[in-house]
Amino acid sequence: MVLATFVLFCRIGACLMVMPGFSNPRVPVNIRLFLAFAITLALTPLLSGSIEASASEAAPIALMLILVSEIGIGALIGVLGRAFFEALATLTNMIAMAIGLASPLKGPMDESEPSPAVASLVALAATTLFFLTDLHWEVLRGLVASYAALPVSAYFNPQFSLIQVSECLSKSFLIALRISSPFVIYSLIVNLAIALAAKLTPQIPVYFISMPAVVAGGLFLLYVACKQFLEQFLAAFSTWLATG
Repeated sequence: MVLATFVLFCRIGACLMVMPGFSNPRVPVNIRLFLAFAITLALTPLLSGSIEASASEAAPIALMLILVSEIGIGALIGVLGRAFFEALATLTNMIAMAIGLASPLKGPMDESEPSPAVASLVALAATTLFFLTDLHWEVLRGLVASYAALPVSAYFNPQFSLIQVSECLSKSFLIALRISSPFVIYSLIVNLAIALAAKLTPQIPVYFISMPAVVAGGLFLLYVACKQFLEQFLAAFSTWLATG
């Protein structure tokens, strides 16, 4: 039973150390460790039956391969979930540049480096909604279901993992580009208008004069589109959690 619990902890702990929300650097490492251990103990009665036989009968080398494989599978699940939030962070940095707010850097929400204020705000909102909409329970449900799709005896498959990562990156960046498309269009229109005005009146520093209006328009667009922005992102992320 102890060995089966440790095997479960390898997958669950590796997943939670990478999964968004749970792996936030603002949460102390010991809290994350105890949380992963508590979740493992809660799921052990449900999952240990099929693992005890494989773990107890395995030779020492085979047992080490099982542990490494479980860590790899758990990290893969966490990386797939994190891909959505990384895509969102990338596109929100682009949004900050599009509306002229890329310069003021704020403390990071989910990373170790400073980011624009808009990116930190959207990351904070997405992480908060991740817990408020109970998607963290979907993560645990997915972990339980992963033992049926990827049993302990199947081992870690690098080719399968690369395919899953590439597909998840494609989906996540596609949804992130879709929800940030209004800001891309806004940036193109505003910069084209400023360029034409600068050509027509070269004596006036149009770019510097127009910056407050560009920022105000971008903030108003963010205010109008923020609700749909986050709803579409969470809908795509919850769909992946339910079916991925």
